[in-house]
Amino acid sequence: MTFKAEYIWIDGTEPTAKLRSKTKILNDGAELPIWGFDGSSTNQAKGHASDRVLKPVFSCPDPIRGGGDVLVMCEVLNTDLTPHESNTRAALAEVAEKFAALEPIFGIEQEYTFFKGARPLGFPEAGFPAAQGGYYCGVGADEIFGRDVVEAHLENCLKAGLGISGINAEVMPGQWEFQVGPLAPLEVSDQLWVARWLLYRTAEDFEVSATLDPKPVKGDWNGAGAHTNFSTKAMREGYDAIITACESLGEGSKPLDHVKNYGAGIDDRLTGLHETAPWNEYSYGVSDRGASVRIPWQVEQDGKGYIEDRRPNANVDPYVVTRLLVDTCCTALEKAGQV
Repeated sequence: MTFKAEYIWIDGTEPTAKLRSKTKILNDGAELPIWGFDGSSTNQAKGHASDRVLKPVFSCPDPIRGGGDVLVMCEVLNTDLTPHESNTRAALAEVAEKFAALEPIFGIEQEYTFFKGARPLGFPEAGFPAAQGGYYCGVGADEIFGRDVVEAHLENCLKAGLGISGINAEVMPGQWEFQVGPLAPLEVSDQLWVARWLLYRTAEDFEVSATLDPKPVKGDWNGAGAHTNFSTKAMREGYDAIITACESLGEGSKPLDHVKNYGAGIDDRLTGLHETAPWNEYSYGVSDRGASVRIPWQVEQDGKGYIEDRRPNANVDPYVVTRLLVDTCCTALEKAGQV
């Protein structure tokens, strides 16, 4: 007997990488082997030396095919088995290991928008729908569009065993969100990429597409982000560490170092409007959705908890955003002796 393994990887498309996948048939009980692909067709190699290597790093049940079939998240390697330049997971693995004793964990809020053809799902053929606001966490066919796809995606993620912690309709018609976590840096990133793949694949069956475009509709409409909730053991135990983490993200070149790696089109979304801070200014505050980093009101009240970096775009690479937050905040916490 055999099973199907869907090998998933991140390609080299710029400025925003795409997901690719292909199927390998394996004998029951077989370990997941490394595999190859044509990097010249994924912006990861030249034609004269096109082979690249897929190394399995995370697997889970395939909820679409069912049975014993699996989804396999892979790193991309060169043929000498060193990380390919597009492999952002390898750099995260080093940072995560370095600061493992601080026990960093993440919850990532993945916003996205459904499109039917050239228009967001729920937008009329001509003109625009009613102004945004009523669609957020709404109910009813006049406010909600794509719920059947969302429910199918949620069920697929749960069947796959992913750490999905919730879903909700967002501010613009056809715009939704799912949350992954709380999980450690590598786990949350691997699982978010697989959840994205399942989103695209599930939407295929409904003949709609899902986009992570950070500003899918120009004008007076909310963009799409990937708000990233972060804490360490010290932050979960005391408020001083919360403030140290927030302050560290605003020091020196750190604001720009982070923002320039938080997804293509960041300046289109971080305008200072629509629940965002300006991309070129850093701020933090309690319960402030117009700040770069929000401290939830419950965290201030409890004197411990987590922070929410509201700057990452929907199209951010989770391997990159988690690496930057761990490196910046944990370095500052170690320096302050808050470990």
